[in-house]
Amino acid sequence: MKTRMLIEFFSVLTAVFVLTVLILRKLIPALKSRKIGQKIYDIGPRWHKGKEGTPIMGGVGFIIPSVTVLAVLAAVYAACVRAEELIPAALTLGLAVLNGLIGFFDDYTKLIKKQNEGFLAWQKFSLQLIAAGLYLWAMSAAGCIDTTLAIPFSDIKLELGIWYYVVAILLITGMVNGVNLTDGIDGLSSSVTAVVGAFFAVAAFAAEMPELSALAATVIGGTVGFLMYNFYPAKVFMGDTGSLYLGGMVVGMAFMLGSPLIIIVAGFVYICEIASDILQVGYFKLTHGKRLFKMAPIHHHFEKCGWSEVKIVGVFSLITALSCALSYWLYYAQL
Repeated sequence: MKTRMLIEFFSVLTAVFVLTVLILRKLIPALKSRKIGQKIYDIGPRWHKGKEGTPIMGGVGFIIPSVTVLAVLAAVYAACVRAEELIPAALTLGLAVLNGLIGFFDDYTKLIKKQNEGFLAWQKFSLQLIAAGLYLWAMSAAGCIDTTLAIPFSDIKLELGIWYYVVAILLITGMVNGVNLTDGIDGLSSSVTAVVGAFFAVAAFAAEMPELSALAATVIGGTVGFLMYNFYPAKVFMGDTGSLYLGGMVVGMAFMLGSPLIIIVAGFVYICEIASDILQVGYFKLTHGKRLFKMAPIHHHFEKCGWSEVKIVGVFSLITALSCALSYWLYYAQL
């Protein structure tokens, strides 16, 4: 079983990595020629102005190969396993693609408006709530949801009933936006999410879940392939298209694992990013103009403190590796 999983895992990872690199090699010049580039806020670090015009929507470069390779693998699986065994993976991919589509139209709106803001905040959040609701409804209809919630760092398991879905929707939308906020400097979201993908791959092998390992392989192959063009100095940005897709994928994999809250530990950096943004806004309003951080999300604070983008990526990736190691220990203890 595990030998077959290993072969499938590295086959999927390699295929997605190679296809991502090849697609981006063609996509980046095409985006440049159509002037599909990033607009930069004046309130950001002044050196970010040099990034203006860098192609966005590069997430398409890893979404297409990921979906294609998974579709081929599903066709192979369909001949030897029961269709219902593929449902959780298919719905997780669906959650990721739905969020990717929200990001795509958000990026497209930015291009039409020629500014760095697409959908209004309430519009984007409403669409994300709908995507999360559809995912949970489909998972429940397929009998893939257990409304008992395991609490990390404890033996506590809470039977939440209908409240499970409220918590789940907030978790999904929160983590999706956390991944989105992480995509603020060259290579950060790609690097952190590659590490999180590796955690899910290891957990999938421990639980003998080949469908989950295949999804994790696409995340690793896609983000590492993208990183070839996104590491400092970036030649392309994934845009909301890519970051929202990855957010949907990582949180969906946590649900597949049967331990949704594990993503809070594994995705500790995502939590720090979204928490810093919320705290900054709240503190600003409460103090009538004072700031808790030099700039939010938190990676921009460290930029303002003089850290290079490469240093931030390295430190945040190391923190993610440690939080993922802790997550694996927590998950393994539950098996």
